Amino acid sequence: MPPEWAEQEWLWIGFPHDPGEWPDVLHRAQEQIAAFANLVAESGQAVRLVVRDAANEARARRLVSAAVVCERYEYGDIWLRDTGPLVVRDAAGNRVARRFAFNGWGGKFRMDGDETVGAAMAARAGLAVESFDWVLEGGAIDGDGTGLAVTTEQCLLNPNRNPALSRAGIEARLAEALGFDRVLWLGDGLAGDHTDGHVDNLARFVAPGVLALPVTSGADDPNAAVYADAKARALAAGLTVRHLPSPGWMGEGDLVEPASYMNFAICNRVVAVPTYGSAMDDEAVAAVGALFPGRTAVGLPADAVLAGGGSFHCASQQMPAA
Repeated sequence: MPPEWAEQEWLWIGFPHDPGEWPDVLHRAQEQIAAFANLVAESGQAVRLVVRDAANEARARRLVSAAVVCERYEYGDIWLRDTGPLVVRDAAGNRVARRFAFNGWGGKFRMDGDETVGAAMAARAGLAVESFDWVLEGGAIDGDGTGLAVTTEQCLLNPNRNPALSRAGIEARLAEALGFDRVLWLGDGLAGDHTDGHVDNLARFVAPGVLALPVTSGADDPNAAVYADAKARALAAGLTVRHLPSPGWMGEGDLVEPASYMNFAICNRVVAVPTYGSAMDDEAVAAVGALFPGRTAVGLPADAVLAGGGSFHCASQQMPAA
């Protein structure tokens, strides 16, 4: 499985359509996703915006530039990182789509189309599809291009995903399906994350053997212990660690939002960094830019997108270049 910073032919991006998922903020979430699509398209990279129906395509077309292509599919949530195809290269260098069982993030969110949209996207792209009968979401893993993957125990060892599989069994299946021959297991993911700790909100590879992790911002940061544990495990595995700030505590009342700058999307010429109106926004964008000197890091508001449970990385899936 190529690392995300490898050359991409295009980027799929999901367009919000369900007011039940974005109560009171659907239009703003659509505008923020459209701004993400426009940023990537204006950088010169092809974008395929995934829309639900004719009405949502019309809404999207009012928000995006002519460079953005709209494709209609049946889908529920926009989190194509989890429901879209994971594209690998076979021994001959050909691109092949891998599809896994999907159970609505442990049975919490079952929506029409989410179990089938990945295969439909792959078929339209002309990819052969190989399916696997165990549950895996793309946001649960990240790879550095050398065969090393990072994930969290909270997600991949969660009994609501693959209760019959051991740690060794999951490692064997990651090797078979995606070519990962080594796995760094982190512990828990972020507080308030309905995905049960997807790693793309916590830790991201930015180069071979180099893992970016958040550091706490403020004494009330709800994930201080999670960040410290992840750093200790990464260093013990011999990785180089780079730091991004955390947005700090975000939420309302007792509700903690899983806001994270780690949910940036790496594209060919730009890196889209979600911002949340935190005092740490500018510092985070600058820190991401320093990690990718050949690309321009751009901060884009993502607070409305976050209300649906994710951000730019969650909402997108790349097609590696041929």
